Amino acid sequence: MLFSILLDAIPFILLGVIMSSLMQMFISEAWIRKMTPKNPLLGILFAFLLSLLFPVCECGMIPVVRRLIAKGMPLYIGVVFILVGPIVNPVVFAATYTAFRSQPEMVYSRMGLALFVGLCIGLYVYYFVRKNPMKNSAATLYATTSPEVSHTHVQGNKWLSVMEHAGSEFFDMGKYLIFGAVVTASIQALVPRDELLAIGQGGASSHVFMMGLAFVLSLCSTSDTFVASSFAGTFSAGSLLTFMVFGPMLDFKSTLMLLSVFRWRFVLILALLIILIVFVGANVIERHVWGM
Repeated sequence: MLFSILLDAIPFILLGVIMSSLMQMFISEAWIRKMTPKNPLLGILFAFLLSLLFPVCECGMIPVVRRLIAKGMPLYIGVVFILVGPIVNPVVFAATYTAFRSQPEMVYSRMGLALFVGLCIGLYVYYFVRKNPMKNSAATLYATTSPEVSHTHVQGNKWLSVMEHAGSEFFDMGKYLIFGAVVTASIQALVPRDELLAIGQGGASSHVFMMGLAFVLSLCSTSDTFVASSFAGTFSAGSLLTFMVFGPMLDFKSTLMLLSVFRWRFVLILALLIILIVFVGANVIERHVWGM
């Protein structure tokens, strides 16, 4: 299980840090500021558009957004991108449709709830978060690399500089992934599956349990769809929706990665908002779509 989690996640982290490093070298702060809308609703729509265009899993999304925010992207847009991107991108949409081909309402409910959560949290961050919650500024993000060396690499060989930044960021984010994967695999090995299924019976309790399960399992947003579909005969449709929306937004390994980028108070507020909005939204959709 440990190696399965790592093999699922590492390619996406690698993709994320390479994209992050390419942005560092080839995308200027001025271009980011020019492309970013000033209106908060347009800014959130811009984040939705980025989510559709970049098929990056949650493991690779955090280093990409860290770089974009350091380049000048507003915090609220970056947060929406982190939350929504791993769910609404074309790869995950196709995986969800494949797993729930007989229930197309599950596909659109997943996408719709993810967008709604992103909208609510994006507006909250825009209006109420005044202090910069990031641990590192653009100047200190790669403090181990001297300005002279960076300048020489950029002038002499940009691709070498891209690989240097990618390697630094990969090891920075990778250690949190490995720790999270070890804990996740240990819990899965120690807790019997029958006991997990028995706990998940009931109304609100099944939603809460599926949040906890999604947090602990820390699956990729493409593979969690197939895990959810395997529980279709045991759990309600609403709790499966909770599992598929909550997990890509907040799981154990991504929480550790978020804590490496943002201050703990901001991550705590973000987690509480995700829990509340996903729980309420999934229950409302369950009643209106499936009549439960």
